Amino acid sequence: MSTAELHTLTGAYALHALPDDERLAFERHLGACEACAQEVRELSATAARLGLAVSAVPPPALRDRVLREITTVRQDAPSHQRGSRAAASRGRAGRWPTYALAACVAAAAAFGGVAVWQNQLAQDARQEAARAQLHNERVAQVLTASDARTSASDLAGGARGTVVVSKSVNRAVFLASDMAPPPGGKVYQLWFDDEGTMRSAGLMNPSASDDAVLLDGPVDTASGMGITVEPTGGSDHPTSDPVALMDFQDA
Repeated sequence: MSTAELHTLTGAYALHALPDDERLAFERHLGACEACAQEVRELSATAARLGLAVSAVPPPALRDRVLREITTVRQDAPSHQRGSRAAASRGRAGRWPTYALAACVAAAAAFGGVAVWQNQLAQDARQEAARAQLHNERVAQVLTASDARTSASDLAGGARGTVVVSKSVNRAVFLASDMAPPPGGKVYQLWFDDEGTMRSAGLMNPSASDDAVLLDGPVDTASGMGITVEPTGGSDHPTSDPVALMDFQDA
């Protein structure tokens, strides 16, 4: 994707409407493009104002009125014909073999189980989408901060790493491009450099060569960051030589 095309994605990014590959490409561009960062800030603020403008708070008396009127609504009584059919049906049901009734109960239980399973899947998907949106919003908050500062470095194997730090937000984002996958059973772990003491800042997605990672925890007084290869799940302290070390001196 060309730089000119990336400049056109500010609106879609502000509305969280980009697919993952375009979002990652735009976030790498956003870390180094103040014009786009400013436009995203303005569009995000406008979208928030528009959302508030169309929201409506129900009047306090609405609930009481609905509950009061429910008591005045009468349900239609079943007609004589419907009553006759229901009685006939009940008579036939009483003559069904026991195994047929048991089969119906089993089928109802099965369908009920499927409904619960489907509902759980939908709920999990909603929660995952909410987590992804929250992550994207936090990444964007750092990348578009007015005091965001960027440092970039070439990494091993032709990879490229960019770290964006905002003192006002007190967070940092690491943008990786063309990272080689870690060895089997291993993962890339990020670290804050607190005056020589390495503080864990989260794990990278081992299956993503391009990634935007919001570092865990505040930047505080960290002077830089590092990347090491650690066992799956991460380590309390670095156990290998650093893959990369990046200073925040320009950030």
